[in-house]
Amino acid sequence: MIKVVRGNPTPEELAAALAVVRARAAAVAATPSGAPLPPDPWSDPGRIARGGTLRPGPRSWARTYWPS
Repeated sequence: MIKVVRGNPTPEELAAALAVVRARAAAVAATPSGAPLPPDPWSDPGRIARGGTLRPGPRSWARTYWPS
């Protein structure tokens, strides 16, 4: 149960707040066991360093940031 403790929200404001709470609850219920999803591998900074050692030479700056 949700209770307004302070203030006097309009019906539209109250409906908007409840929509956000219900959407968040639905998102949590959709994840397995309520656990947060693992981070996306694309955002993992370690993927940049997985390519091995850096090699000097032409265009070596381009190989610095992209896995080979």
